[in-house]
Amino acid sequence: MAVGVQVAGTDMVDSRSARGLVAEVIPDLAAAEPLWRRLESDPVSLATPYQRFDWISAYLQATGQVASTRIVVLREADGRARILIPVTVQRERGLRIARTVGDTHANYHLPLFATRDAAAIAPGRVVAALIRAGRAEGLDAFALKHQPRMWDGAANPLAETGEPEASDAYGLMLGPDPEATVRRVFSADARKKLRSKEKRLVEAHGPLTYRRAETSEEAARLLAAFYAQKSARFAGMGVADPYADPGIRAFLAAASAGPEPAVELHALCLSESGRVLATFGGAVSDGRFSGMMTAFDGDPEVARFSPGDLLLQHLVREQTARGRQGFDLGVGEARYKASICDETISLVETIIPVTLRGRAYAAVRRGLTRTKRRIKRDPRLYAVLKRLRTLRRS
Repeated sequence: MAVGVQVAGTDMVDSRSARGLVAEVIPDLAAAEPLWRRLESDPVSLATPYQRFDWISAYLQATGQVASTRIVVLREADGRARILIPVTVQRERGLRIARTVGDTHANYHLPLFATRDAAAIAPGRVVAALIRAGRAEGLDAFALKHQPRMWDGAANPLAETGEPEASDAYGLMLGPDPEATVRRVFSADARKKLRSKEKRLVEAHGPLTYRRAETSEEAARLLAAFYAQKSARFAGMGVADPYADPGIRAFLAAASAGPEPAVELHALCLSESGRVLATFGGAVSDGRFSGMMTAFDGDPEVARFSPGDLLLQHLVREQTARGRQGFDLGVGEARYKASICDETISLVETIIPVTLRGRAYAAVRRGLTRTKRRIKRDPRLYAVLKRLRTLRRS
C-alpha cells in the first residue's frame, strides 16, 4: 500500500494511491491556523476541547515550544484533509520523539478528525502515513499519550494498538433540563446534604456568589486564588506543585482570556468580601466542558462545608443551562468523580516506532506503562509506592 508523504516546502516523496493517505507536515503554527480553524469549526468534525487551536497555541507559546511544533495533516489522495495531529519534536537520550501537545495538562490527545467518517479510517492506513511522515522528519517514534479508545461514540484509530494507561478518565452526558440533570447526577441524599451545607455556610460566613470569569482581570483573580489553594494543598501532601511553573501560569492566563476562552474558570465566592472558597477550571468547546483543575479553601471553617462539591453541583447545572452536552472530570481516580460520573473513558498510550531505535524505545515505554498501571491498580503495591515516596521526601 503506497502512502504519500509531503513535507511543507518539499516535493512529494512517494506516489499517491486511491487507498493511501498523504501526510503533509506543516512546521509553522501560523501556517496551519486557517486549515485548523476551518476543521474545528465544522459541525461534522470530531475532537475534544484540547484540540482547539486556541488551547494548543496558548500552551505552545507560553511554554516556548512553538519552534519545535509540527502539525501533521493526513489527506486523501484527492487532497481532502481528514486528520490533523499537532506534535512537538523533542530530543530524548539521542532520539527524536514526536509528542502530543499539553502533557498531563490535557486530559485527551485525540486527533482532530474532519468528520466522523475520518475517525473510521483503518488504523493501518493512519499508522502507515505517520511512519512515512516520521521518516521524512527524521523521527524515531511518535509518543501519543492519553488517547481515548472511544470519543462521542466513535472509535479512535490511533488507540487500537495502544497500551492501557494507569488511570482512566470519567464523565457524563448532560440533559436538556438543568434541574432534571442535577437530580439525575446527584442522588436525593447528596442534594439534601449539599443544601444543608450551603445553608450552614451562608449562616457562618454570609451570602454566596457563583461566578464565571468573563474578563481577563476576573480570570487573573480566580487563578491567583486557585494557585494559593493548590500550593497549600500540594505542600501539605509533600509533592511538587506543577502550577508553580511560570510557563503553565502564562498558558492558563492566555487560555482563559478573551470572549471565547479555551479554558473557562468558575468559582464559589463570598459575596461581600469576594473571598474565593473553591475554583474549577476546564477546557471548553461548543458542546463540552472538560475539567482540568480544581481547588478549595483549606481553612477548616470553610472546608467542612464542602465548597468544592457545592461548586461542582452548580457547575453541572450551569453547563446544562448553556446547552453543553458533554461533561467530564478528567484523568485520575477521585471520590467526587466516582460520585457523579457514569462513564469511564478508557485511555491508552500509543507508541508508533519509525526506526529500529524507535522500536527499542517503544518496548521500554510499553513496559513502563504496564508496570505503572499494575501498581496503580493494585492497592497493596500502590500503598508500598506511597510509603517509599514519603521516606524519600523525609
